[in-house]
Amino acid sequence: MPDHDDRRSGSTFQPLDVPLKVALARMTHGLSPSALANAFSDWYWHLAMSPGKQLQLAESAWKQQLQWLLYVQAWGMGLCPPCQEPGPPDKRFAPPQWQRPPYHLLAQAFLLAQQWWREATTGVRGVSKHHEHVVEFVTRQWLDVWSPSNFVATNPQVQEETLRTLGYNLLRGGANWWRDALAVLTDGRPAGVERFRPGETVAVTPGQVVYRNRLIELIRYAPATDKVHPEPVLVVPSWIMKYYILDLSPGNSMVKYLVGRGHTVYMISWKNPGGEDRDLGMEDYLDLGVFAALDAITRAQPEVPLHGVGYCLGGTLMAIAAAALARDRKPLLKTLTLLAAQTDFEEPGELGLFIDESQIAFLEDLMAEQGYLDGRQMAGAFALINSKDLVWSKLVHEYLMGARTPLTDLRAWNADATRMPQRMHGEYLRRLYLDNDLAEGRYTVHGRPVALKDIRVPMFVVSTERDHVSPWPSVYKIHLLSDAEITFVLTSGGHNVGIVNPPDGPAASPQARYRIDVRAAGGPYVDAPTWQELAEAREGSWWPAWQAWLAARSGRPVKAPATGVGRWRALCEAPGTYVHMG
Repeated sequence: MPDHDDRRSGSTFQPLDVPLKVALARMTHGLSPSALANAFSDWYWHLAMSPGKQLQLAESAWKQQLQWLLYVQAWGMGLCPPCQEPGPPDKRFAPPQWQRPPYHLLAQAFLLAQQWWREATTGVRGVSKHHEHVVEFVTRQWLDVWSPSNFVATNPQVQEETLRTLGYNLLRGGANWWRDALAVLTDGRPAGVERFRPGETVAVTPGQVVYRNRLIELIRYAPATDKVHPEPVLVVPSWIMKYYILDLSPGNSMVKYLVGRGHTVYMISWKNPGGEDRDLGMEDYLDLGVFAALDAITRAQPEVPLHGVGYCLGGTLMAIAAAALARDRKPLLKTLTLLAAQTDFEEPGELGLFIDESQIAFLEDLMAEQGYLDGRQMAGAFALINSKDLVWSKLVHEYLMGARTPLTDLRAWNADATRMPQRMHGEYLRRLYLDNDLAEGRYTVHGRPVALKDIRVPMFVVSTERDHVSPWPSVYKIHLLSDAEITFVLTSGGHNVGIVNPPDGPAASPQARYRIDVRAAGGPYVDAPTWQELAEAREGSWWPAWQAWLAARSGRPVKAPATGVGRWRALCEAPGTYVHMG
């Protein structure tokens, strides 16, 4: 009989299970049917044993039906009182066409039903919080399928467009659907992504690959100013996608912005792993990734501390590395910047709905066949989390209205999915998300635990208001885990758009805004809602504030070295070879 640790490590999977689970994964976007069944069973049986809750739901259904009938009656008398307003993120029924009869009646009926189902799936005594969240989320997704906005017969905007174009919008929409269906069936990429090829239109900031191992290429960007700050900036992107989200088109590139203001920037470009890399684990990503890059840079520029920067899971890995360096008393870092990066995973938002023992075991068996998790399988989960924007709004806009959403550099990057090695993916799901080892002091590096409390260098931590991957209250918990000086920023936008936020040029958002505040080293803790009320509000991009923060913690600029001068031996020009691995 295998012990508990063997079972949780995924080392005892049964080969006979794999074909069935692979087939199920294709139908469920990688979600475990057992995990869903457990959640709904927990909810159903506790609801069945709660007559008080049942009576409350019956009363609520009656009140909502009466409320809707009174709304219909008021409308018939020429009045139009408010009934049930959609929540702030739901803009499906905001256009004026939805205020005309009978469409506003359909919208109100749908919103009331949605409200009732939320009451039914939450607050059932005895149901675990995780199962409650899963049931509420899945039910919401199921209800969204039947939204009146999704059908020609009940969507006044679509009907108006159909009359205007004599049905041509539906022909265009059918063509759009067929093109996307073919891309899915043939494992193709969206039309137009060829216009955003790295090294040609994106990832074009001049630089050279100066170090390479089996997992990373290290890019050193060429100086763009006569003088540069002596401390280099090392950027660690997430390995879930290609690195160039931080070096998109020139007007949308964080790297270009930094080198244009006197910073020497290094970037890790992760290899897109294949089946031969199935045994690479989290410690390999630390040793062959962050530590290898730090070692290469410090050998070329000895006795000069670095500014460490990490984005998303790259930020989590950078924080782990900083804690290990602090533990071992290696003063390699001068500052630490975390961009939309969690260090406490107790409340990871809706992404946590897909992480429990059943789900992870399902993914481990799924990965056992090929040795990695395909990025497209993970993309299905992200699409479900943000389904209003990524699924249903696309259905209406492109398939019913017949429009075509312009392909931007950011959308093209989002389609450039990568894979994740079997061992690493299982380890980070278990150790970070499921067990929260990093926040609770159990995460080990080289056999010894690390603690974020050991980090003493100043931190600049950025979170985004509409982040479905790293919710900002979760990112904010770094205040509980470290006593270092923390400059915390809450910016508008989501996980990607909030970070890729240039201050000027055609890619700059006129609606951009952010809040910023500084907690001094050892300062008292302020909870997240209070911080949001007290933090200074500013208009525009947060990039200038961050660059000024970096400059204030850097040495006096010195003459920039000529290209090719120094201890580096260029292996090839940026963006390198790993970024082109499909």
